[in-house]
Amino acid sequence: MTNYYKSPQSDRIFKKDNDLPSKEEFIDKEEREEAAREVAEYRPEGEKLQKVIARSGHASRRETERLIAQGRIKIDKQVAKLGDRVIGSERIFLDDKELFIAWEKPRQRVLAYHKPPGEICSRNDPEHSKTIFDDLPTLKVGRWISVGRLDINTSGLILLTNDGELANLLMHPSSEIVREYAVRVLGEVTDDDVNQLKEGVALEDGMAHFEKVSYQGGQGANHWYHVTLKEGRNREVRRMWESLGVTVSRLQRVSYGCIKLPRGQKVGRWEDLDEKQMMELYESVDLHINKPNTDHRGRIINPLNTQRGKHKKRLVMPDNRRKSQKKKKPQTRRR
Repeated sequence: MTNYYKSPQSDRIFKKDNDLPSKEEFIDKEEREEAAREVAEYRPEGEKLQKVIARSGHASRRETERLIAQGRIKIDKQVAKLGDRVIGSERIFLDDKELFIAWEKPRQRVLAYHKPPGEICSRNDPEHSKTIFDDLPTLKVGRWISVGRLDINTSGLILLTNDGELANLLMHPSSEIVREYAVRVLGEVTDDDVNQLKEGVALEDGMAHFEKVSYQGGQGANHWYHVTLKEGRNREVRRMWESLGVTVSRLQRVSYGCIKLPRGQKVGRWEDLDEKQMMELYESVDLHINKPNTDHRGRIINPLNTQRGKHKKRLVMPDNRRKSQKKKKPQTRRR
């Protein structure tokens, strides 16, 4: 039968046994356990200010960082600094005008746009009036971000999303997203030329190579090839072919990662990716899709309606939202 006794200096009950630890062993054990308890790594609360403003559609992250550096953005009347974070209870001002902030991430969307030749991928360019953003659907929260770019003479698939994190990962070289292009070249291409394109050719900004080159046929001096690569440098496909002395007469991107140009989609039209395509796209860069907030009937809650209080009418909305809020003239009935 085991014997127990009480310590005379405390009410703790110790088990009386021959192998009880000594005082030194007990202290050593306590010190080792204390050292084993790793202090939780400090993680700042909230999100970066530029990320929140960009998600709300007022400016890109780089533009927001420039505004912060200029001292034009304030958090609760205090001038913001680079690196500041917000948790959702702050009021943010640009040039002393309060901004509408989408604290909750909106429903993630990705569009497959069939870009025609002649359109640019910049939002505004004084030399070109037509952009890929002109005919896109209006977002109530956020802004459309193009995943990569195509030059003005290149057509084909370009993805646009309202999720900046997804766009950054899809464009980052470490993700190694495969792009496939259909190329029509004018000139003779030998097997040695094809092998050289696979092994690598020297360009002004470094070596470049195609992952695959497959011949698709052709007539006369025009020949079609399908090529794939895992990076997206400026005019890279055209420059690689031109390094062999042949001219690219037509270039079209047919796929970006797991997303292919929808068959039968007309030039200049866009389509929303379905749920399966969205899942595949997000899984390809190890991201997950956020489910939107819904009410008791399953309807998506508009985050714009969650703003309450007297300051609601003074909020500065993003440009793409402000256009849709123009007051319509009342219609008068004719008698």
